[in-house]
Amino acid sequence: MANHKSAQKRILQNAKRNERNRYWRSTMRTAVKDVRAAAEAGDGKAAAEALKVAIRVIDRVSGKGVIHANQASRRISRLTRLVNGI
Repeated sequence: MANHKSAQKRILQNAKRNERNRYWRSTMRTAVKDVRAAAEAGDGKAAAEALKVAIRVIDRVSGKGVIHANQASRRISRLTRLVNGI
């Protein structure tokens, strides 16, 4: 355990951030899975709606610094190509 007060505070802050980042990462992955499931089923309309939601979530996660901006761009690009290919 940390001996300094500042180190104890840092541990608490890191735990809080870790929990928050885990929530947003999980939310993002669920949104991506929804898009892929709709695309796999061949439902273009549902896939397009799910894509809108996924793009919003991915942009938000990127803005919070949970994932890198380039990774967000890559994910959005790949999902968009997937949906457009239906």
